[in-house]
Amino acid sequence: MIRTNPERISPMLVLVVCLAGMAGAQSDQSQPAAAAPVAVFGQENPAPTVNENPPISAVDQPGLEPHAAPESFLVPGLHFSESADSNQVNRLGGSSVGSITRGLGSLALQRLWKNYGLALDYIGGVADYSRSQVGVAQLQQLDFDSRIIWKRGQLGIRDAFSYQPEGSFGAGAYGGAGALGSLGAGLLGAGGFGENSTFFGASTFALGTTPRLNNLGLADVVENLTPKSAITVAAGYDLVHFMGSSVSETGENISFIGSRQFSAQAAYDRILNPKDQAALSYGYQAFDFAVTGTDFHSNIIQAMYGHRISGRMNFLISAGPQFTHFSEPVNFLGLELPLGVNRIGVAGRVLLEYRLSKAELSFSFLRYQTNGSGVFAGAQSNIARLQFTRPINRVWDMFLDGGYAKNSRLQAAGSTVNATAYDNYYGGVGVHRQFGRSLRAYASYQFNELRFNNACPLSETATTGCSNHAQRQIGTIGLDWTPRPIRLD
Repeated sequence: MIRTNPERISPMLVLVVCLAGMAGAQSDQSQPAAAAPVAVFGQENPAPTVNENPPISAVDQPGLEPHAAPESFLVPGLHFSESADSNQVNRLGGSSVGSITRGLGSLALQRLWKNYGLALDYIGGVADYSRSQVGVAQLQQLDFDSRIIWKRGQLGIRDAFSYQPEGSFGAGAYGGAGALGSLGAGLLGAGGFGENSTFFGASTFALGTTPRLNNLGLADVVENLTPKSAITVAAGYDLVHFMGSSVSETGENISFIGSRQFSAQAAYDRILNPKDQAALSYGYQAFDFAVTGTDFHSNIIQAMYGHRISGRMNFLISAGPQFTHFSEPVNFLGLELPLGVNRIGVAGRVLLEYRLSKAELSFSFLRYQTNGSGVFAGAQSNIARLQFTRPINRVWDMFLDGGYAKNSRLQAAGSTVNATAYDNYYGGVGVHRQFGRSLRAYASYQFNELRFNNACPLSETATTGCSNHAQRQIGTIGLDWTPRPIRLD
C-alpha cells in the first residue's frame, strides 16, 4: 500500500484553505444567480455572479433550482440517525446483522467579496457499529471552493477531503442514498466536481469497512474568448489511502491497493444558439499504484454537445476514443496483452437533469478508467445513477435513488482478488418530513449488492467454498437540525 502519513495531509489541506480564503472566490456553482447581486456591507461593489450557462466542458454545471441573489452566510447543523443493517461490515457471503448509530455536525460557510469568494462545507462525527470488530468509526468530510473572477473568466481552486469507514457509492457511509439530501459534498457546491468527479477521481466502490482517506485537489480556469466561444483548462490530483485491511469470510486479511491519480483536461467551447453548445476536449489521466510497475496512462479526445433550458432542463452528451498505454503485461477486458501495449477504447458520459411541474429527475452515465477502488490496480468503469424527488404535500416529500457500476480489471498484476470484474448496485426509497423551519425527519430503505464474476474472488490463497457476492439491506431513521442561515453581510 502507499505509505502516506495522514498527519501530513491535514496541515497541507488547512494551508491550501487559508491561502484560498485570502483570495478565494465562490458563487454557487450549481445554482447560479439570476437576480441582481446584493452588495456586501461596507463595500462599494456587489459580490460576483456566475454565468447562467457556463461552458459544457467546465467543471461547474448549472442547476435547476430557483436562483437567489448571492450573499455571505453561515449555516450550522446537527444530524442524528439510527440504521438497522443486515451486513454492516459488507462482507462477502453470510451476514452481520446489527445497528449503526451516527452523530454528525455540519458547518457551511459562504463569504463573498468584490471579485473573490470562498465556500466551505464540512460534515463530520462518529458512527457506532454494534459489531465488535468495527466499533466506533470516524466520518469526516471537508470541501472547499475558492474563486477569483475577472471580466472574461474565472479561476477555481477546489479540494475535497474525506475519511470514511467504507466506500461512497450510494452514500452507504451515511446510512442510505438520498437520506441526508444535500448534506456533505455540496451543501453550497463547495468542492463540488459534479459528474466530472469520475474523470478526476474521488469515487470509491467495493467491499469491506476499512477506513479510507481520499483527497482530491483541483484547479480550473474558464476564459471567454468571445461572447460565443470559450476555453477551459482543469488539472487535478487524487490520493486514495487505505488505513488497514478487511477480513474475508474465510478469516483472511484483504489488503486494498492505494493509488495516486493525476488528471488534466482542456477544451474549446462554442455556443450554437441560446440553448445549444458544442465542445471539443482533450483529457489525460495518469495512475500510479502501491504495487510496483502497475502504472498506466490514457489520452482521451471527446466531442461534446449540450442543450439547456434555464431552470427546467440540462442535457449533456460526450464521447470519443481513449488511448491507453500500460507499462506491464495486462489483462485488458479479459484479453492477455504483452508488455508496453497500447489499447484503444471509448470514453464518454451522458447527463440529464429535468424539472417536471412537481418533481425533479436526474440521470447520469459515465464511462472512464478509474483507480479500481482498492480491489484492482485500475479498472474500466461504467457508472449509471438515477435520482427522483417529488413533494407529497407542504411538509412531506419523497425520494428515489439508484445506481449501477461495473468495474472491469485493466491489469492482472496487483489485483487483490481472483475476479476480473465486479458489479456494484443499489436502490433506495425514502421520505422527508419538515417540522418548522429548522427540523426535518426522514426514513429510508436501501438495498445494496456487490457481485464478482469469479466463484471465489478472494486472495490467491483463499480456500474453496467462497462466496462471490455481498448483499446488504439498510433501514434508517434520522433527524436533521439546520437553522436559518446566519448572514455575514
